Amino acid sequence: MTRRVVITGMGIVAPNAIGLDAYEEALRGGRSGIRHVPLLDELKFGCRVAGVPQGVDEVAESYFDEDELLAMNSSHRFGCVAAVDAWTDAGFERPSHEDEHVFWEAGAVIGTGIGGIDTIGERIVPMVDSGRVRRLGSTMVEQVMGSGVSARVSGLLALGNQVTANSSACSTGTEAIIEGALRIRSGLADRMLCGGTEGASHYIWAGFDSMRVLCRNHNDEPEKASRPMSASAGGFIPGSGAAVLHLESLGSALERGARIYAEVLGGALNCGGHRSGGSMTAPNPVSVRRVIGQAIADAGIEPDEVDLINGHLTATGADPNEVAAWADALGATPESFPVINSTKSMIGHGLGAAGALESVACILMLRGGFAHPSLNCEDVHPRIEGYAESIPHKMKEMPELRTIIKSGFGFGDVNACVIYRRWTQ
Repeated sequence: MTRRVVITGMGIVAPNAIGLDAYEEALRGGRSGIRHVPLLDELKFGCRVAGVPQGVDEVAESYFDEDELLAMNSSHRFGCVAAVDAWTDAGFERPSHEDEHVFWEAGAVIGTGIGGIDTIGERIVPMVDSGRVRRLGSTMVEQVMGSGVSARVSGLLALGNQVTANSSACSTGTEAIIEGALRIRSGLADRMLCGGTEGASHYIWAGFDSMRVLCRNHNDEPEKASRPMSASAGGFIPGSGAAVLHLESLGSALERGARIYAEVLGGALNCGGHRSGGSMTAPNPVSVRRVIGQAIADAGIEPDEVDLINGHLTATGADPNEVAAWADALGATPESFPVINSTKSMIGHGLGAAGALESVACILMLRGGFAHPSLNCEDVHPRIEGYAESIPHKMKEMPELRTIIKSGFGFGDVNACVIYRRWTQ
């Protein structure tokens, strides 16, 4: 028998807030976390704004000891804070290092798109090139390896089940949640910490800037720079941060009397094979429609049960194609199209963390019965005009909100789609 999977804890480190209450307040108020980054001026970037969490170092210093902090770059700090918060939010105490108990039933899938490139750029390359290899220290490998954050979380929380990292570009965070849910469904784990993290670094953003896929038109108005679904969208805004969800089998949650936020109804993953227009940088439209349909089938629901779409919607030319794919996959007309919004309009594109950051937003919207605004698209793209009534420009109260579908479409033509449902006893 397939086990049901629920969400019993969450942790969030986002550009516009740290912590669930602050994040929900920011979402409801449509508060942007996109800011001017002076270093990008100095380095002559075209895009000089980004979404960077504020005050994380102070939080990390209150959570971790000095030795732990020395081995944490920004990706580690973001991810570890979010994971610890998800763990304690689920009702568990942080284990001490002296406690030999291992939680064999609990594991983690915490991914990243780029990883420790900030450490490579700031420390490893210059020190190696100047002949100072011996001065690198002993933590370089763990800071740059893809599984560094998930491995560190396993030590912080004594996780004994599968602990791994995934990396599927912009689909990473969503994919991690699906992978963790599948492990619980199959009976291989009772609890999994799942999500994504991405550091804040000009080294991460430089390649995107050189591709000219970042917005260059609103450097003087950072809060207006991220414009998903807008006719004046000029590219995405780089973001950073982390989010982790504590997934748990329904049986385990009920047995321990846990507070349940929502249920993971189902999900799907696929790749378009770089065919039919798909490539390293664009999705195969057939694969996009297929992954949506597969997620709906896996969840065991009908397309018209979807109340809200939290799209990938990056503020590029792909947005109109994505909206068309949603309409086709759901069999929805402009009149029957669900509410659709983009969390990236407030926090930018968190890359490997995006799907997790946005999933926490989805769960908060389900719990609170609201749809957060999609900013900066008052001038809806002409190809989306037929669906304009489905886009909330201010917070929309939705007490009837029951089912949200969340997508991630990543470089490499890789796709992920997950469906959440409000929990009712």
